[in-house]
Amino acid sequence: MFILNNIHIAGFATPFAYIYLVLKFPSETGRKEQMFWAFALGLAVDLFADTPGMNAAASVWLAFACPTLLRLFVPRDMSDSLIPGFRTMGPGPFIKYVSAGTLLHHAMLYAIEYFSVAHLGMAALHILASSILTVAFIAAIEGIRRAPANKER
Repeated sequence: MFILNNIHIAGFATPFAYIYLVLKFPSETGRKEQMFWAFALGLAVDLFADTPGMNAAASVWLAFACPTLLRLFVPRDMSDSLIPGFRTMGPGPFIKYVSAGTLLHHAMLYAIEYFSVAHLGMAALHILASSILTVAFIAAIEGIRRAPANKER
């Protein structure tokens, strides 16, 4: 987290890899439980990043939206007990799910940060650039986790 907070590509794109944990909640987890853990995670990020409640609010918003996003990108027969990922959803639907969730999270986060219509273009640029970088980080993490371990016998 400390390293990722210092990455600012072209001054606009900052990866928020912690939302990967919110996006990976199993589908059978209750919405209140998801929102509680997302709040705790966002609050921990806020404490270390000195952002008063911004990440907590955006994380709770993401946790609230995750079940709906899963229903959009996963067939009904698969959504009963599913942990979102490349293995369970397939790469295409998972990237769509992550992209939609990331855009929602970043839209809330930067709306709170800018809290003005005067800088709408700058906020949109931050949302788009950070979303692209965050989705790339999450895809890389998921790709690494997906790789089979090379076990020699």
